[in-house]
Amino acid sequence: MKAVILCGGVGERMKPLTLDTPKPLLKIGGQAILEYVFENLKKNNIFEVILTVGYLKEKIIQYFGDGKKAGIKIEYLKEDEKKNTAGSILPLKGKLGENFIVMMGDQLTNINIEKMKKHHEKSGAIATIALKKKGYRLEYGVVEIEKDLVKSFREKPVLEKYVNTGIYIFRKEIFSYIKEKEDFAKNVFPRLLEKGEKISAYLMEEDWVDIGRLEDYQKLIEDKNECEKIKKMF
Repeated sequence: MKAVILCGGVGERMKPLTLDTPKPLLKIGGQAILEYVFENLKKNNIFEVILTVGYLKEKIIQYFGDGKKAGIKIEYLKEDEKKNTAGSILPLKGKLGENFIVMMGDQLTNINIEKMKKHHEKSGAIATIALKKKGYRLEYGVVEIEKDLVKSFREKPVLEKYVNTGIYIFRKEIFSYIKEKEDFAKNVFPRLLEKGEKISAYLMEEDWVDIGRLEDYQKLIEDKNECEKIKKMF
């Protein structure tokens, strides 16, 4: 199975760090984020990768080259304009196998891809999404009422929800549902549901760290213990 890693984003929320460095090349514990992505792919016997690159693409290409030093074969799909998550893979139609995985190049995870692939194949779904349970604390007390009477009160409760990790396994038929410059979450997945296609949920228990905001990244790299935890993930 081949992996498509999306690395074309500008990293708007990570500025000014991303003004001259693409987000997948930001370092944690001495390694680029994308290097950790490759490590987990190799652990799952995936050695062929296609990187979609746009913003500061020359730096990513220069850093990894053909992937030989990283122990993985890398091809590049170059973008000259923003194509969004789904639109960026559209040129690969007919060039991937029966099943392929799509991941983001700016997250850290030790997800068991082989286990997810078996789940996907067993489900018979056109798409499988890796979901991670996350808790979010509300800043307010929550009140439940019935006929103008208070029935319960919870002070700043933690709500748990499954979040989309941006890790997907698709059957090749997915390309029939993708249009130019579309996003998976905003456009493609709603379309699949409208058409009656099955989307399988893989509830991951492994680690998943989304490098989303500048303050989160800075806090992470300044904490030696957290950096060590990241290294031990791989």
